[in-house]
Amino acid sequence: MLLQNTERGLFCPAGDFYIDPWQPVDLAIITHGHSDHARPGARQYLTEEAGKPILQLRLGADAHIQTLRYGETVTRHSVRISLHPAGHILGSSQVRLEKDGEICVVSGDYKLENDGVCAPFEAMRCHHFITESTFGLPIYRWRPQAEIFEEIHEWWRRNQLAKRTSVLFCYALGKAQRILAGLEANLGAIFLHGAVERFLPAYRQAGVNFPPCAKADAQNVKRAGGSGLVLAPESARHSPWLRKFGDVSTAFASGWMQIRGPRRRRALDRSFVLSDHADWDGLGQTIKATGAEQVWVTHGYTAPFVRFLQETGLQAEALETRFQGEIEEEAEAAGSLEAREPSPET
Repeated sequence: MLLQNTERGLFCPAGDFYIDPWQPVDLAIITHGHSDHARPGARQYLTEEAGKPILQLRLGADAHIQTLRYGETVTRHSVRISLHPAGHILGSSQVRLEKDGEICVVSGDYKLENDGVCAPFEAMRCHHFITESTFGLPIYRWRPQAEIFEEIHEWWRRNQLAKRTSVLFCYALGKAQRILAGLEANLGAIFLHGAVERFLPAYRQAGVNFPPCAKADAQNVKRAGGSGLVLAPESARHSPWLRKFGDVSTAFASGWMQIRGPRRRRALDRSFVLSDHADWDGLGQTIKATGAEQVWVTHGYTAPFVRFLQETGLQAEALETRFQGEIEEEAEAAGSLEAREPSPET
């Protein structure tokens, strides 16, 4: 196996580099710019070209970041390294490693549906595959993106009739840009929280087109007279910032909205099931497409998903990471007790 799981993260001894390490290292290959994958402190970083502006925002202007285009290959010592689309957010990559005919692919976070704002996922043949399992239970099956946007637009229209500003909470990096690009510009004014707005230049630089939008402040939102839609991170839900907008209808877009528990606990007016991760079927489809002989599973429902893979005849094991406990707590809070265990027949 080309990789080892160490206290600093995934390490490739033959190439002397780490993938998404959580401690400072000499060379870190970063799959994408979310904070649980991109950590500060490395002497040098390698990431996909379109993701560099995001990584620069995350790590600071002094971070030394080199880039590869998708499919471009570089050799470090005896290991051939290439990055391939993961379909998660802008610049998200799978890391393909090859040495002496052995191929290992680290998927990072990924989804199979083409969202139109980042390069679509590409499955690659390999001997060893490292997969996430954020939504690795059969209860998590996504509907097509187009159907979710129809629901969002209908909710927005109903709020306009009631003169209530629509506030849609979503993750500031990735999900917000995906939603913004899919909104119908002619329905009304669109406003953005600053945490969302700061990532737009990177997407525009990559050629993504967005409808007209403005800063989500009290003056702009109130001027729309209840007809506007605001995109904001969920951390703003109980803030004084939100109370300045007057009468609002709130919603949250996330894969965690698939089950009742998190919907009920958040006490929102609406929820939309929209995830930037592979669902149950997508995870299985991907692993089958790789033809991998060995699968390491990380992030999320690792134990039940490993059990399922083993029952189907694969060599699979859980890969514990520094963030695994936090992810499992989030999954439990999202209502994992309401989700049934997977079986090979599901």
